[in-house]
Amino acid sequence: MPKQFDLIVWDWDGTLADSTSMITNAILKAAAEVGLPALTPQVASSIIGLGLRESIQALYGDLPAEQAQALASHYNINYYAGESEIPLFEGAAETIIALNKKGFKLAVATGKGRRGLNLALAHCGLGKQFHATRTVDECFSKPHPQMLDELMDQLVVLPERTLMIGDTSYDLHMAKNAGVSAVGVTYGAQTVEQWQNLNPIQQFNDFSSLSQWLLENA
Repeated sequence: MPKQFDLIVWDWDGTLADSTSMITNAILKAAAEVGLPALTPQVASSIIGLGLRESIQALYGDLPAEQAQALASHYNINYYAGESEIPLFEGAAETIIALNKKGFKLAVATGKGRRGLNLALAHCGLGKQFHATRTVDECFSKPHPQMLDELMDQLVVLPERTLMIGDTSYDLHMAKNAGVSAVGVTYGAQTVEQWQNLNPIQQFNDFSSLSQWLLENA
């Protein structure tokens, strides 16, 4: 079967990395440490995929600059304390390697900062498998299409030959804004009800099913 896509772009947290609970706990702990109103885990996890500044805005509105900075600092301390222990979903590394061998261009578009993504890539050993990456340090936060636009420009791939894979409405909305197809997964931060209206071409409840579809149909 001929390939449908030349470029596959992955979100990181909740799509390749099983990091949702760790990020959620880092947010909850940081809010308590700074003395901000308590959040529910569901609310805290709902902003995964956004940049940190945008996440704070979404959770607490216009905080005073000093308080927002304190929250960001405490979150970063909590996050990096456990970052090296975050596993990839079972089968993720093997799937990335197999897709690379099949000739796909692979990229990452993430709400993580550059430091966090570089550490994650070093930890899992997949850095050389990706042809390009974009983080919120270089681009506007999702759902702005800049990350995808720049990746397509750098790798010389048209929107109709590009696929975005993510676990949140921010990922799928970014794909829509960039004019590319998207696949949604339900095993990450958000439920299918939160992004199904953005019309992904496929949706998967586990990484194994996603991997099989990509290797057979992408």
